Amino acid sequence: MDSTTILDNVKQLGARGLGAPLVLLMLLAMLVIPLPPIALDLFFTFNITLSLVVMLVVVYTKRPLEFSVFPSMLLIATLLRLALNVASTRVVLLEGHTGGDAAGKVIEAFGAFVIGGNYAVGLVVFLILVIINFVVVTKGAGRVSEVSARFTLDAMPGKQMAIDADLNSGLIDQDEARARREDVAKEADFYGAMDGASKFVRGDAIAGILILFINIIGGLSIGMAQHDLAFSTALQNYVLLTIGDGLVAQIPSLLLSTSAAIIVTRVASTQDVG
Repeated sequence: MDSTTILDNVKQLGARGLGAPLVLLMLLAMLVIPLPPIALDLFFTFNITLSLVVMLVVVYTKRPLEFSVFPSMLLIATLLRLALNVASTRVVLLEGHTGGDAAGKVIEAFGAFVIGGNYAVGLVVFLILVIINFVVVTKGAGRVSEVSARFTLDAMPGKQMAIDADLNSGLIDQDEARARREDVAKEADFYGAMDGASKFVRGDAIAGILILFINIIGGLSIGMAQHDLAFSTALQNYVLLTIGDGLVAQIPSLLLSTSAAIIVTRVASTQDVG
């Protein structure tokens, strides 16, 4: 079977509406099936690229409703990141004693870049990044989403009355009134969905902090107890892998949290942020 046939089969699955269920099944399989390091490299690269693309789309979106699929995209990206965290943690704990490249080149490269030869400084910098993501960006975006959803729902009756008044006075016709009512309903649904999706993002940030400590404590215990590694060697291997693993998860999380904050704080305008 050549590449053209495979591509045609993938397109047919997407046309039949099976794309999203297959993606969800793949995410569930990643929680159970061990992934090789090369697969982790591909998925982590895809995850970072997806977050960058989503952020660029949000920046150049004039109205939030133009990107109404963003809450669902946020949820799927969060599930992908959690599945990758589980898969990478399994590899780190099982193969971390073999060296810094046990979980793939991407995790090793990010870990070595942040550590910069000093493991204590690298760990502190990574913790600062996690705190910024959780306390400032994620928590702030969640609060803004909650307030926006509440005020949008409270303003719905007034907007509906204004549309009816314009229709009765002849300023708009039936078709435009119907379109405006649909926009009002879609806006309320969007901000309500964003309020719910922000809870997943916040939970993902908390999970990232817990996974950090699990990898370090569990890695040191496994390395010294099962593989007879010296404390310094185990610390060197597992801290490198833990920081690299956490960083490739926190960067997409930070990008998506920033995207959520941008889109829920967007006011009605004819210009994009860029």
